[in-house]
Amino acid sequence: MTSTSSETRPFSAADLGTLAVIAWSGDAPDGDMPYLLAYSLGEGGPEASTVAVEQLLRTIGLPIGEGLVDGFTRPSLPIRLLVEAGQAMVSMPRLDAQCTAPPEWLAAVGERGFAYFIFTTRPWPEAEPGRPVEAEALAAFAGDEETLKRATHVLLPVRNLRG
Repeated sequence: MTSTSSETRPFSAADLGTLAVIAWSGDAPDGDMPYLLAYSLGEGGPEASTVAVEQLLRTIGLPIGEGLVDGFTRPSLPIRLLVEAGQAMVSMPRLDAQCTAPPEWLAAVGERGFAYFIFTTRPWPEAEPGRPVEAEALAAFAGDEETLKRATHVLLPVRNLRG
């Protein structure tokens, strides 16, 4: 007789694979919007990476595919965005990620005081950290319905070292 366990495996940061973050700005009705996209490269297989990201996001109380979380109204939100010296650094329980931010992103985040953060459970193995990502490839992945449906969306207030 075979039995199947319905227990969920405990979260393991190693299952995430390599986590990457990309910053870009895009047109919005009221000016440039600073976007920040977090994703896994999925080296352990797309299913394992997807499950690991889902577990991470649910563990810290972030919904997947359920609308926008306003970080300004949730001061206890366990995710932080620090912008300093041209770098965007995202910190959350169990992991930190950072990327070099383009000047237009820095200007937009400086003006708005927040970034629109998208953390997708969908792996993107083609977009390796340290290698340039073509604007068309970024637009195709970040704008894809599956990428957006399988993500948490957060208006993430910016912090800086000066307070």
